[in-house]
Amino acid sequence: MSTGSMLAKTACDVLVIGGGAAGMMAALQAAWAGAQVILLEKNEKLGKKIYITGKGRCNVTNACDLEDFFLQVPRNPKFLNAAVRQFTYEDVTSLLEMLGTPTKVERGNRVFPESDKASDVTRAFARGMKDAGVDVELNTGVSRVVREDDVFCVRLVQGGEFRAKSVIIATGGVSYPSTGSTGDGHRFAAENGHSVTPLKGSLVGLTIGEKWPQLLQGLSLKNVRIQAKVGKKTIYSELGEMLFTHFGVSGPLIIELSSHMPEDYASASVTLDMKPALTPEQVDARLQREFAENSRKQLSSVLVGLMPSRMAPVFAEICGLSPETPINQITREQRLTIGAMLKGLPLRVNGTRPIEEAIVTRGGIEVREINSGTMMSKLAPGLFFAGEVIDVDAHTGGFNLQIAFSTGALAGRSAAAYAQEA
Repeated sequence: MSTGSMLAKTACDVLVIGGGAAGMMAALQAAWAGAQVILLEKNEKLGKKIYITGKGRCNVTNACDLEDFFLQVPRNPKFLNAAVRQFTYEDVTSLLEMLGTPTKVERGNRVFPESDKASDVTRAFARGMKDAGVDVELNTGVSRVVREDDVFCVRLVQGGEFRAKSVIIATGGVSYPSTGSTGDGHRFAAENGHSVTPLKGSLVGLTIGEKWPQLLQGLSLKNVRIQAKVGKKTIYSELGEMLFTHFGVSGPLIIELSSHMPEDYASASVTLDMKPALTPEQVDARLQREFAENSRKQLSSVLVGLMPSRMAPVFAEICGLSPETPINQITREQRLTIGAMLKGLPLRVNGTRPIEEAIVTRGGIEVREINSGTMMSKLAPGLFFAGEVIDVDAHTGGFNLQIAFSTGALAGRSAAAYAQEA
């Protein structure tokens, strides 16, 4: 593996730009298909984003069936049909096993390396590429990708260039720019005639219109339900954990919700059910019992039995009541309001945190301009795309890495075939 200071060769069959999950898979598959492959990575090491996935454990894929998989892809799932069917989660786990990194299946069919170390996944691909003869050039940034005659000229930031029959762009999106995902691939695609759909964050914290969530910053709620509706249609409803922040809400439930939200955030009605195990009638019965037993106490002190103590005074004011209101002064209508809020506290979402904080990017290279059966550009023959740079993204649970691996595998094989025929 080179650091980019001494380039071993300047021409190849397949040149891969980007050393993340999609790029490493593409390089490996292209080399296994008999192509001479060079991989360029602008960072000092491979797989920088892999290191932070799954909280450092790397949720490599999801062991669900294909029908369930496509339900986890909110945008352009049909585009992935060929790629995911040709390289399934079993193919991912078998490949990692062969490369010395066995996997295990956990809750929700999430697949992790047995070692619980994301670094082992990157090391496995690095070993595989080395054994396959891939020339990896680190600290090597690309400035332009230009088609000249029958080959692509890939010009480097530090000067010099590579020439290749096929080029695979696997540079990621624009989320977590510290990992190197800074939109280079979108620019390369645009310079070769491609459209790039609007880029937004997905799997990211949500901002709330009201100020009260800020008063609860750092407070985590467990075993609650978040539900979102557009009109009468429920677009999301899950149990789990959430977190109040200085900007609104975050945590596992909210991160997942963000990938279900419509383009117009205000069109979705999002509610928090703090007592998902109880029906509205059971909640009211409990309130009646609590109020009867504590009639001389203040409202906030009774609410502490129903929620974290920090939340009680804030919740009282959301319900239009003073936290110091004596229980024996609360009317039936006010009690019913408290019950309704416990079962459906509105969270008025007005946007997301900056895309730089998102786990994945929503948007990317327009899929209608890419051949879904090969991952090759319909506009620039010999140019291929893989991973998050394309306008596809999925929910949490290993699905986004599976997309990277599947599109990477298909792009690698297709690019090798194209180069060999050229």
